[in-house]
Amino acid sequence: MTAVNGVNGVNKAAESGWKVGLINYAQKYLTAESFGCKINVSGTGLKKKQTFVLVQDPVEEVLYIRSHLGRYVSADKYGNVTCEVEEPDQTEKFVVEYAKDGSGKWAFKNQVHGNYLGGTDDSLKCFAKTVTDRELWTVQLSIHPQVHLRNVNRKRYAHVCEDQLQVTQTIPWGEKSLLFLDFVDGKYALKTYDSRYLSTTGELSPQLTEACKFTLEIRSGQNGGLAFRDSAGCYLTGVGATATMKGRNKTVGKDELFTLEDTHPQVVLIAYNGKKVSIKQGVDVSANQEDEETDKEIFQMEYERSSGRWAFRTVDNKYWSLEPLGGVQGVGSSICPETLFEVEWLDDGSIVIKANNNSYIYNKPTGSLTAGSDSATDKEKFRVKIVNRPILVLRSDFGFVGAKSPGAAKADVVCNRTTYEVIYVESASTGAYLLKAANGKYWAVGEDGAIVADGSAKTQFWLQFRGNSMLTILADNGCFIKGEQNGLFRAVGREIDQTVLWEF
Repeated sequence: MTAVNGVNGVNKAAESGWKVGLINYAQKYLTAESFGCKINVSGTGLKKKQTFVLVQDPVEEVLYIRSHLGRYVSADKYGNVTCEVEEPDQTEKFVVEYAKDGSGKWAFKNQVHGNYLGGTDDSLKCFAKTVTDRELWTVQLSIHPQVHLRNVNRKRYAHVCEDQLQVTQTIPWGEKSLLFLDFVDGKYALKTYDSRYLSTTGELSPQLTEACKFTLEIRSGQNGGLAFRDSAGCYLTGVGATATMKGRNKTVGKDELFTLEDTHPQVVLIAYNGKKVSIKQGVDVSANQEDEETDKEIFQMEYERSSGRWAFRTVDNKYWSLEPLGGVQGVGSSICPETLFEVEWLDDGSIVIKANNNSYIYNKPTGSLTAGSDSATDKEKFRVKIVNRPILVLRSDFGFVGAKSPGAAKADVVCNRTTYEVIYVESASTGAYLLKAANGKYWAVGEDGAIVADGSAKTQFWLQFRGNSMLTILADNGCFIKGEQNGLFRAVGREIDQTVLWEF
């Protein structure tokens, strides 16, 4: 799995960490200007310049604050704050302390000088010896809100089991393991795929109550992670044999620590003969199921960045693997050349899959998949149906995708919202999708390619995976939906570039 968080080295800039925005007492964001090394607290929203990474030390209980430019916040003994160092050392180390009033706010204490970071506008200093409101920060995670939640100690994932959230899944499988992390009044709520909120009592509530709001705390060191604290000072953990999540202990150990991970698409693949690909019959991967759609017919597509290829994981925690005679079996134990496949998207929304022997996969008359075709014809095509995203959230560099006027009967869809809006996904028999906005209206292509949420007619769109948690959206006019900084969201893209990529 691709982690949103990670453990990072002391003397090198790591790729991962906790992406956050830091909000001060005046409701302004810590900001690293794009030019020079200027840092201030003037941001009014969480955008690129206001995004920082909290890099956890793998040994000490300290962290480093890295800007979007890859530079680290530093403080000298006179309280001057800079953001120009690319390789962190001692003066870039900060210790986190938490507000004693239960608000969940953080104070950042420079480990070397013992001073606290605080201020507003251009008066950012690290000189205070005690913590006041000026030295307290609200931490807002700057991540895609749909995540998987993994317990550090149990090494298991949370998923909905009737009226509870239990930390028992080895692999986060299906929509029930997909959680929303909602930022509400400086705190966080864990919302399930069916819009229920986890309460500190362990119940799933249809209403967002105070018992469903938690503050975040971070722990570094060998077993780093996040802890969720309720208003009574108890931390969420998995309790008992069922590992039911609820507030229990008032101290943080490995049982109370969690990591957040990106969600991979899980799909059903339909071959040219109309039958679903399955591992129900054993290790052979075969297109032989007509009606059933169980876990055995679902595969998780995992992108391998260095090769640009994909691995297909089964519910049995194995990967599709190319066998010596060209057959495909679900026996791979790790990602390697034999378990990686090239996926090509076609104009009709279907895919063809090329194995490591440079041949395309097709299904034999018996249904078994084999990599033995030199070219892609109709028999090598597969339709893709995504099954773990009945609700979609899309994000770009400019913000979230959603209606410009939420709730309006007719609304333009834009891509620069500061808060997310859910998009309801319905599969069509053609392999396309129908996308419905929060106002209950379907997306449609309007004038000049603009996407509007005012349709009763069911316009088809094709969702095509383009990398780790990224996709493109092909409209029925043959163009990709393209975003612009001013919020324009239009089906006018002809090429695959950054403007047509959407994080999901």
